[in-house]
Amino acid sequence: MGSPLPAYWRPHVKYAVLIDGGFIKRKLGSQTRPMTATEVSRFLDRLKAHPALVNLSLHRIYWYDAQPLESSARRPLRGGRVDFSSTRQALNSKALLRDLCALPNVSIRRGELVFRGWRVRRGRLSEREQNVTLVAADLEPNIQQKGVDMRIGLDIASLTMKRHADVIVLVSGDSDFVPAMKFARREGAQLFLVTFGHGVRPEMLEHSDLVLDIAAEPTRQRRAPVSHAA
Repeated sequence: MGSPLPAYWRPHVKYAVLIDGGFIKRKLGSQTRPMTATEVSRFLDRLKAHPALVNLSLHRIYWYDAQPLESSARRPLRGGRVDFSSTRQALNSKALLRDLCALPNVSIRRGELVFRGWRVRRGRLSEREQNVTLVAADLEPNIQQKGVDMRIGLDIASLTMKRHADVIVLVSGDSDFVPAMKFARREGAQLFLVTFGHGVRPEMLEHSDLVLDIAAEPTRQRRAPVSHAA
């Protein structure tokens, strides 16, 4: 008897797509040209048509992102207040989340943003400078994201243990998910990692079963090394 076919060759296998919203927005968009739901839909069409997934059954697509800030804060130095809910970034994020809710088989998992005060913009301070005079433009809000990574990790574990998905398709470059990736594989699921032609941390490659580079031709897809210790 020959060796069993890989899971991604079997048409009855179900897969779930878990998308780190902050990650994919940096890869497919920018501050001057933010990503839209139309571009997300096109990406999903390309992903679902990939040879490794085209014959599988889609369980659901999970989008993880933080809800935009609705608060305001006093501006340092020049005074006045800034309404975070009316900034261009917040308005773009609201529009994206609203439009993603209308896409089929997409579930939104919301984290939150927390305002931690103001900080000096990167590159403004130098070790060579002894005395620096800061102006209002040198400061930016220190906004931190909470809850998104935790939700991704919990969903990887839940989807695997409840057998809702046989294949986890992870769209993220965060190596903090390695423990969740290892858990999924130990529980019998396969872990596919999506990239956009960028470099991948070795530990993420080690604990993936297949790397899907949507920027490459199908013949250029490569297997990730399998770790027996996973």
